[in-house]
Order: sequence, then structure tokens, then C-alpha cells
Amino acid sequence: MFTGLITDVGEVTAITPQGDLFRVRIACSYPTETIAIGASIACGGPCLTVVAKGEAGKRSWFEVDVGAETLARTTAQDWAVSTKLNLERSLKIGDELGGHLVTGHIDGVATIVIDETFDGMKRLWIEAPAPLARFIAEKGSVALDGTSLTVNDVKGDHFSVLLIPHTLGVTTWGERKAGDRLNLEVDLMARYAARLTEAKGA
Repeated sequence: MFTGLITDVGEVTAITPQGDLFRVRIACSYPTETIAIGASIACGGPCLTVVAKGEAGKRSWFEVDVGAETLARTTAQDWAVSTKLNLERSLKIGDELGGHLVTGHIDGVATIVIDETFDGMKRLWIEAPAPLARFIAEKGSVALDGTSLTVNDVKGDHFSVLLIPHTLGVTTWGERKAGDRLNLEVDLMARYAARLTEAKGA
């Protein structure tokens, strides 16, 4: 479980095919001794398991295995050496919940359709996959590339979010532009509320 508050920006430094999956090495600023084998780290949104760790030069690194399901449902299929990823380590009991509850289980891939920059901020209009649009509500929460964001407006399958200068400076969002694909995780409560409504209707 995560909060959607990014704690580091990692960089893909190696991708090695291993059968039906890819072993991905990600450089980060987390102290190596604090990274546990088997730990969960949200990498650009998807929750992935650390299978190896080490140091190279002045940076730490960890490796994760990306399987067929993750490749099919997320932007991991687009990752390449030098790809930057928003990173967040799993929530601990007692940690501050500053964003919203995020599982790291990606529902689908959304696309930026409009990119507006003003006063050091960005307003993005994003197109959600049609089956997921019903889970996105004005003033509700959504996780995009692992970042907890508030939905400003909703128009059909499109919704907007506003990114403040701080977020642009400490995440990958400063480099995002129209046409980019994003990992989308809808709000957990919205998903269960919809399921309960469906069950009641049935």
C-alpha cells in the first residue's frame, strides 16, 4: 500500500529479457542498506518487488522483475534505458497519509491530450480508457504514474489535474507533454462503491 507521495525519481539503467519477463535495474537515491530484498516499491505507478540491490558509483540501485501482465497493462512496455520513474516505498504503520490510499495495481493507461503551462504550473487534460472513466469524479483522487492527484474537472472520458511547481520539480511531471501515456489507478473507494452499487442492482 502506498500514498501517492513521490519520494524519489529513479532512472532505468538496464533492461534484461529473462524468458517471459524483464529484469529492470533502477538507479535511485535510497540508501542501499535500507532497501530490503522482497520489498515493494512503486515504480512509475506499478508495485514491483525488489529482487536484487547494490551500488554503482555514488548511486544505489535495485532490480525488479516485470512480468507479462504488468507489461500488458502499464507503460512498462515503453521503458528504456534512461527512462525516469516516480518512486515510492511502501507505507508503514504510523506514516503520514498525505495523499490517498494507492495499491500500485494499475487499472489502465491514460493519455495526456492537452498540456497548458502557466505561472510555473501545469494543467493537463487527460483521456481515460472508457471503462475507467466512470470511476473518476470531480474533486476526487486519482493516481497517475504513482502520483496522488486531485481531479479538477471531468468531461466525459476526459479529466483535468493541476500540477504545482513543487510537484513539477520533484517528480517526472516537469517533463510530461501532450501525447504521453500514463499509468492510471482509480481511487480504491470509488471502485468498491461502484461494485457495491452493481451488486445491489443485480
